[in-house]
Amino acid sequence: MERDLPDGSDYGRDTARDLGDEPPASFRDTAPDVLAPIDPLSPVSGHVVAPESHAQSIAESPEHDWTTAEALLFPLLRPTGTQGLAVADIDATVLAAEGSRNHSQPLVDEGPCDLSVVYAIPGLGFDAIVNADHLLSWGVDVAAVQDAAMRNLAAWSATAAWTDEVSGERRLISSDTGDGWDAARILLTDVRDRLVAELGGTGRVLIGLPERHLMVAGALRPGDDEFAALFAEFVLEQSGAADEPVDRRIFELVDAQLVEFSGLHATA
Repeated sequence: MERDLPDGSDYGRDTARDLGDEPPASFRDTAPDVLAPIDPLSPVSGHVVAPESHAQSIAESPEHDWTTAEALLFPLLRPTGTQGLAVADIDATVLAAEGSRNHSQPLVDEGPCDLSVVYAIPGLGFDAIVNADHLLSWGVDVAAVQDAAMRNLAAWSATAAWTDEVSGERRLISSDTGDGWDAARILLTDVRDRLVAELGGTGRVLIGLPERHLMVAGALRPGDDEFAALFAEFVLEQSGAADEPVDRRIFELVDAQLVEFSGLHATA
């Protein structure tokens, strides 16, 4: 239906055709009651009320709050020569100087066999490595960080799975959970004691720490030089292909302590 306007214009003809003679039911036919209470759940300008936020405040984040960080810290093994602020050199003066830098250096601790140890706060897809700024924010000393990290590692390791493989007289025990703390397990006295008890009865206990996500231990029986060569080749390959390599060397446990493998002269 088309409408002719008094001035002869055809303006409004499409509207008349589209809407018909009467407005749609969705059109208001009365003015809104401005004194009516506001519905907090009603949409406004096409949007709905945002859900209540449960986001953690910055002050309560692990980077700023020691109570939160204490339960999250873990030690990580890093290659020999990792750059950072040596834990042994930290005092109040050094800490204050580091805190004034634009980019504070990560704390680097001494590990076994010249390996390095850093301390990490796990996150979604990345880890925050502890630095001097963290210590200043937390108001704690290095010993508190070390103790918390080792305590958390021990609690995790107590229930983390091991893989046990046997081929004839050869035996391997490895940790490759994917959680990120596998190589660091060698720092635990309980782990070293377990590996000696499981593997030490038949020979020397070889240890490989090729990457962050893998620790492997094998029993080297007297006269089995081929096993030592295969073990070394495996560690080398794993380290070379790793995103976070640790070390390509072969280690062994002597008196339940990690030392560098001294060769095959004592296996015959």
